[in-house]
Amino acid sequence: MIYVESPFINPYKNLALEEHLLTSTDCEVFMLWRNGSAVIVGKNQNTLSEINSEYIENNNIKVVRRLTGGGAVFHDLGNLNFSFMVKNERGYYSDFAKFTEPIISALKSYGLNAEFGGRNDILLGGKKISGNAQAVKGDRLLHHGTLLFHTDFSQLAGALNPNPLKIQSKSIQSTRARVANICEHKQIEIEDFISRVKTGERYNLTNADFEEVSRLSREKYGTWEWNYGNSPKYSYHNEKRFDGGCLEVYVDVKNGIIENVKFYGDFFARKDVSEIENALKGEKHKRSDVAALLGKFNLSEYFLNITAEEVADVIAEL
Repeated sequence: MIYVESPFINPYKNLALEEHLLTSTDCEVFMLWRNGSAVIVGKNQNTLSEINSEYIENNNIKVVRRLTGGGAVFHDLGNLNFSFMVKNERGYYSDFAKFTEPIISALKSYGLNAEFGGRNDILLGGKKISGNAQAVKGDRLLHHGTLLFHTDFSQLAGALNPNPLKIQSKSIQSTRARVANICEHKQIEIEDFISRVKTGERYNLTNADFEEVSRLSREKYGTWEWNYGNSPKYSYHNEKRFDGGCLEVYVDVKNGIIENVKFYGDFFARKDVSEIENALKGEKHKRSDVAALLGKFNLSEYFLNITAEEVADVIAEL
């Protein structure tokens, strides 16, 4: 087994590094890594239905989709992530206990009564301190998990508090479990825990590794297409009041692309708003793209005293 300690705190690069090590090695790999403030959504989830978009934007929290299934989680520097990349031997997939056992043993070495519980969690005092997920890629298996040492729960609650009235989706929804920080039971420095749990021969990333991580981060994990556009089909509803009146919108989205739009409200219009509705079909459900398209129209003829920026705010959050 080789041991990798990520030099990054950027979630795009850490998930890129994880995929790179999963696909470019044939040995067992153990990796430890930390992210700055970020929401990491499951592979099969609808991103917008998992996050509080306004809070995310105001607090500069990154959003990125991972390779594994399961629910959305919040990362910050008070959270330590661990990953195992191994050959997909029979029985490994869905065997969460096998990969959490060394983490639980390390926690017990501090006198903590940690245990495996639920479907894929590590519990301490009956509360979740670690969530785990898995994915298979070719003949390789990825298992990764979180460890909440002293995560900012106020940011966690703010970031993972979506408005259920805005998004209607059949995607897999996160289950909100009762969570706790390890520091509530014992003060443990993350660096000390790392020294206790790391195993295998230390592997230092090469220039080629850094180049591939940068490429994957740029072309995949840092893109709107992967993080938002890859969401299952959903319907979006929003309503706001402006000086020009109330504007309500219903949007159907598939693969991140607007299929249908319908406006309602008590606003005044000289021209038929169906022209705007038709123009928006085929555009990304992305605020900057929507605003750019609306900017091509004299919107005062369709929404009197409502600006293009305000209309874009109603149609798309991010």
